[in-house]
Amino acid sequence: MCLIQSHHQTGTKITFFEEKNFQGRCYNCSSDCADLHTYFNRCNSIQVESGVWVIYERPNFKGFQYILSPGEYADNQQWMAFSDSVKSCRAVKNVYGSAWKLRLYERPDFGGQMVECSDDCPSVYDTYKMREAYSCVVTDGAWVLYDFPNYKGHQYLLERGEYRQHNDWGATSPGIGSFRRITEF
Repeated sequence: MCLIQSHHQTGTKITFFEEKNFQGRCYNCSSDCADLHTYFNRCNSIQVESGVWVIYERPNFKGFQYILSPGEYADNQQWMAFSDSVKSCRAVKNVYGSAWKLRLYERPDFGGQMVECSDDCPSVYDTYKMREAYSCVVTDGAWVLYDFPNYKGHQYLLERGEYRQHNDWGATSPGIGSFRRITEF
């Protein structure tokens, strides 16, 4: 039997399992949670019933991020995890609708070359001849940035707002290889 979190956010539900293939102790969650450590020790499989979620390896929405759409993830390699540590989660907002707009800047504080994007990009360098983005503005939708081309490497969630420097979205370096829009399927 799963533990159920009492707070409810309409339209979102995720279940964490300690073991692979949806086995062992589990926990149902339907709202943002800054500290999951009291509910389970490790996470090796996840079912996302509804909503798009970002899970974090550390409490308080810190550390490596993984963005999960509805579906079943029988082991942590399916969400490209670096470990079995999941310590916080939150539902991604702005995934509904038809408009997406992202502006990347080659310098901090929105300086230097700027590119405006409204679609997925498997290779930032091949498409825009840009290797680094130090700042960003998201005017519509929610996006995930990746360290490497073809949607590989660490993931960084960007929702509507201004990001004056790359560490504002959690990156340790300004290198961006690819990005895509977050939509619920």
